[in-house]
Amino acid sequence: MQYYVKVEPDVNIFVNDINPQGNKTIFFVHGWPLNNRMFEYQYNEFVKYGYRCIGIDIRGFGKSDKPYTNYSYDRIADDIRVIIDFLKLENITLVAHSVGGAISIRYISRHNGFGVDKLVLLGAAAPSFVKRFDFPYGRTKQEVEKIILDTYNDRPTMLQGFTDILVNRYITDSFSHWVLNLGLEAAGYSTMALMDSLGKENLFLDVERIDVPTLICQGVHDKVCPLPFGETLNKQIRNSRLVLFENSGHGLFWEEKDKLNKEIMEFTSEQNFLMR
Repeated sequence: MQYYVKVEPDVNIFVNDINPQGNKTIFFVHGWPLNNRMFEYQYNEFVKYGYRCIGIDIRGFGKSDKPYTNYSYDRIADDIRVIIDFLKLENITLVAHSVGGAISIRYISRHNGFGVDKLVLLGAAAPSFVKRFDFPYGRTKQEVEKIILDTYNDRPTMLQGFTDILVNRYITDSFSHWVLNLGLEAAGYSTMALMDSLGKENLFLDVERIDVPTLICQGVHDKVCPLPFGETLNKQIRNSRLVLFENSGHGLFWEEKDKLNKEIMEFTSEQNFLMR
């Protein structure tokens, strides 16, 4: 089932709702610069076990409306709240990749975790995508500015460069084209605007407010959101568990999909969450 939810008078968000009668709900938030279809290797597996899978396209990406402005973490977190309210969702597991992870952290902080029972962060772009005086990891502000400039001048080549560092293994031309095409479904200006937010936002205060069990899945070879991101989140988020993916980069949703799917399903089924 696919439909749109109006989050502002002129903005409708695309929702991919698979198996609405499922007995457990997983709500997916994709990363930059892709869309909900990046999770197809999770959808295919989880629905077999009775899960309801809800994936959204962030505003400006995929099939969602593409306003020219309003790509802050706050605004996108508010979009998620509208959708959860509209669908009357409760006790969901929120699974989020990259900037989707950052936005989901903001959502839990800003909306007091409304509707969320558990959180899964996949290579999250948090607590800060850029280096700071107290956080020497990630990109420099100059590197973020270059990504934005490259998007403005030659978006397909920029996206190909992103695809080249997404995973830690050989990929076929067909898979590379698939990732590239997902990125091209976004608007160029929204791709730049969300990257600008990545360069300006930080979540150091937000992570302290997370009070739901949290599974942190981190590719050891991640070149986009490196290993110290996951390690830092594990230290900062109470009641969290860090699981390392030894053979993955930023694309752990595909590179080690079997392991990831198993970890998520076991996590959603745990009655008493234990940190490892």
